[in-house]
Amino acid sequence: MIYLSSFEFPNIDQEHAFFMNEKRKCYDSYYPFQILSKHALTHLDFEEITILYGGNGCGKSTALNVMAETLRLQRDTLYNRSNFFETYIDLCSYEAEQAIPAGSHMITSDDVFDYMLNLRSVNQGIDERREEMFQEYLDVKHAKFQMRSLEDYDQLKKMNQARRRTQSKFVRENLMDNVREYSNGESAFTYFSNKIGDDALYLLDEPENSLSPARQQELVHFLEDSVRFFGCQLVIATHSPFLLAMKGARIYDLDADPVQLSTWTELSNVRAYYEFFKMHEREFM
Repeated sequence: MIYLSSFEFPNIDQEHAFFMNEKRKCYDSYYPFQILSKHALTHLDFEEITILYGGNGCGKSTALNVMAETLRLQRDTLYNRSNFFETYIDLCSYEAEQAIPAGSHMITSDDVFDYMLNLRSVNQGIDERREEMFQEYLDVKHAKFQMRSLEDYDQLKKMNQARRRTQSKFVRENLMDNVREYSNGESAFTYFSNKIGDDALYLLDEPENSLSPARQQELVHFLEDSVRFFGCQLVIATHSPFLLAMKGARIYDLDADPVQLSTWTELSNVRAYYEFFKMHEREFM
């Protein structure tokens, strides 16, 4: 499914006009101005899967953030904005084959890291509360108590519960279990599988972070199925060879000057892997 068909970023002339009219000269950075135009990235056409490839600093995350804000996509994690972000977005435009679905989302590696940290934080809170309840059990069980009004009913109920149960059973019945924690890779994959639903546009910023090669290949199959069977469109910023090899992906090389379309086997990152394994080919026999 294709929702977003094309996107226009400001060109050199538009940026020049902005700087000619800009009265504020005290800034060290005018981000996101001068980032994408550096390699003449002014226009993107989209397929069901479109990939922005390039090294750190090439602008692929900037492009996703600009698109996400222009399209008003949902997102979970805050990101760095400048005083000129809204001005830049006002110069952008896009064409859609059909309305961008309400459930469309921008997902970054920071979202995944926050998800994993939240799991740990929840479990840490449960662990701390468990220690408190061990002492609470002893205090309640051996307390001298006399019920004087209905307001004391909950305390009476807790005292009777403590006297009829062991300490461990008392704690288990009054405290939720720890949330199951997986490895970082398992948690990251779980996050994507829970977050990506049906019939929506998703912008994914380096989803391979925290994923082993095997998990990256699982993610590829999941994403390809989301497009093929569940009506999703994906725009992905990555330099993972596993994601770059996704079937039918349209790949923009943001390291090229100017930005150009490439096949995944032409990309310098992939060629580096190829040459490395070719050099060590005999060791695999």
